[in-house]
Amino acid sequence: MPEIDSSIGRKEFFALARPYWKRMTVAVFIGLLISGLRGALAWLVQPVTDGILVRKNAGILTLIPVAIMLIFLLRAVFQFFYEYLMQSVGQKLVASMRGRLYDHILELPISYFNDSSSGALISRVVNDSGAVQNIVALTLKELFVEAATTVCLLGYAFWLRWDLALMAVILLPAAFYGVDRIARRLRRISMRIQEKASYIMEDLSESFTGIKIIKAFVREQIQKKRFEERNQDFYRENMRSVRVSGLATGIMEIAGGAGVAFVLWYGGRLVVNGQLTAGGFTSFLTAIFLVYTPAKRLSRVAAEIQKVKAPLERILEILRLQAEPKGGGVLPVINEALEFKDVSFTYPGSPQKALDGISFRVAKGEIVAIVGESGSGKTTLANLIPRFYEPSRGLISIDGADISKADLGALRSQFGMVSQDVVLFNESVKANIAFGRPDAPEQQIIDAAKAAYAHDFIMELPGGYDAVVGEKGVKLSGGQRQRLSIARAILKGPPILILDEATSSLDSASELIVQLALENLMKDRTTIIIAHRLSTVRKATRILVMERGKLLASGTHEELLQGSAVYQRLYSLQFGAQSAT
Repeated sequence: MPEIDSSIGRKEFFALARPYWKRMTVAVFIGLLISGLRGALAWLVQPVTDGILVRKNAGILTLIPVAIMLIFLLRAVFQFFYEYLMQSVGQKLVASMRGRLYDHILELPISYFNDSSSGALISRVVNDSGAVQNIVALTLKELFVEAATTVCLLGYAFWLRWDLALMAVILLPAAFYGVDRIARRLRRISMRIQEKASYIMEDLSESFTGIKIIKAFVREQIQKKRFEERNQDFYRENMRSVRVSGLATGIMEIAGGAGVAFVLWYGGRLVVNGQLTAGGFTSFLTAIFLVYTPAKRLSRVAAEIQKVKAPLERILEILRLQAEPKGGGVLPVINEALEFKDVSFTYPGSPQKALDGISFRVAKGEIVAIVGESGSGKTTLANLIPRFYEPSRGLISIDGADISKADLGALRSQFGMVSQDVVLFNESVKANIAFGRPDAPEQQIIDAAKAAYAHDFIMELPGGYDAVVGEKGVKLSGGQRQRLSIARAILKGPPILILDEATSSLDSASELIVQLALENLMKDRTTIIIAHRLSTVRKATRILVMERGKLLASGTHEELLQGSAVYQRLYSLQFGAQSAT
């Protein structure tokens, strides 16, 4: 496990905490008052011992209880406000961090999501951010109060008898050195804990989203065993952390016991020899006893600060990632053509080009189908158009304007996408249709649903347009989900459409309805179709044939049947059976 630099995230952390500096300042000031009141309790021991127990002074007997009650009352009030302010800062900080992390994740390029599981990302947003909250709400809370209390009590002890105080605390530096070494180990353990927590989140996410496959392949017991193993790994790392933390506490206990024992022996000799009053010695002992409690807490604070560095670093790893380039150039709404000029693309880490020297032009209003065997580069080509990926070489333009320099929002607003993998959210039918235009009037939503041949089945749902479709639209059939996706694209009203095998996973009856919906969607729009079904291909004004990332041929269906051996093979393999029917 690589060592984590102790300075990691310091500037970033204080940048996150900066908006709440006023609350933290007030809290620190209140913490100093609490520390002063603890010191006052040690000071009161001397007049109690000398005035009441030794000299039998009745006047002091009246004043001291009142002073003690006042101190405890003030401590209770200050402690309430201190706890509230620090918890408030902690909650605000973690909410801000989660929001910033979520916002930044949404801005990352698609390639990042290809390399990261959803469970791991959820763990970063939920678990890691929650762990960072401890450093403010708990750790920093104790740091300010206990450090100030330690200084206050030690200052009072040195004022009473500097030699005795020096002997009492001489073991503390050695103890803190040992605790610091242990804290460094805790930091490494904490990193492993966060990693194993993300593995659990991955298992949960995959199991719940893939529950049908798990049951269909009777994988319940295997999944249970896998989860149990990861759960036990997580448990063992946590218990390792508990043991190491307990070792730090034990070191402080031993150091404290040795210091107190020596003070009792040496201070007792001073009292016996008349060099120190009984009240002074008792007050000194009280201060020393009181100082060991905050000292032990400070050792725990050091351990917690080390532990929180692991989740903080995991968060900062994401925040430091480069967001996808937004561009800023003006992009015209397509009026002439979308054009590829010598475009090549290679996926990161792949030795082979996914696209190699692709050039073609799609005029406004034209319907172009792209065909080819699986892995030929069809979907990759479609993903370059809305800049989900950036070309390795070449130029993609709309009316001559380079889309790589255009404003990303302006570019993507020109596109509507319908794919075989329909994404619906666990919201109402209305919200899913209006996803691209949340402010759309209800009548326009209904009109889009009608154009997509979705209105009738929507009205049959319990709640109609207010019916919740479930996660990923699980409550709907494949054809119904696809029609909602088409309705969403119709409502958005983009001038350019990308249809990525939109009917490939449907049965014949559903395909027929979806094809009618797609025809409504494609009216007066520039359309690029990743083709699978013969009916869609035949209606294209032009067909592009791809193989192994290269564009081999272009023409109409009839032209390609006569002049392209690759298209003839594709036709016989993929479309021959449909043609015969």
